[in-house]
Amino acid sequence: MDTDGLDVRPGSKADDSSQHFLRFVDDGAGLANGRLFFNAMPGYADGIRVDTDGNVWCGFSGGEGEDGVAVFAPDSDLIGRILLPERCANVCFGGRKRNRLFMAASQSIYALYIEAQGVLGG
Repeated sequence: MDTDGLDVRPGSKADDSSQHFLRFVDDGAGLANGRLFFNAMPGYADGIRVDTDGNVWCGFSGGEGEDGVAVFAPDSDLIGRILLPERCANVCFGGRKRNRLFMAASQSIYALYIEAQGVLGG
């Protein structure tokens, strides 16, 4: 499986191939206990970031009504969507409080203040 993204939550790592996102536990000796975190099919997800509550934010493309950002809880439940008029390839948290979400889409950059805070470095 080719990887195209990696982000870290304390004690675990999330890895993706645009459709199948896997979560691994870093046991100190290496990555272990890999399991499917979520399946983006029939769309594609990309550019994952994690907030301080452990929620996973990712750019998403899947057509009208799916394009934008998907937010998954640490248990992998889909808990939110930000719909955009075009597919989103990458997201990152910015601003002084890391509570502004920047979304890089096909032809535009979007920014939105949110009620979450991104982890440092993301």
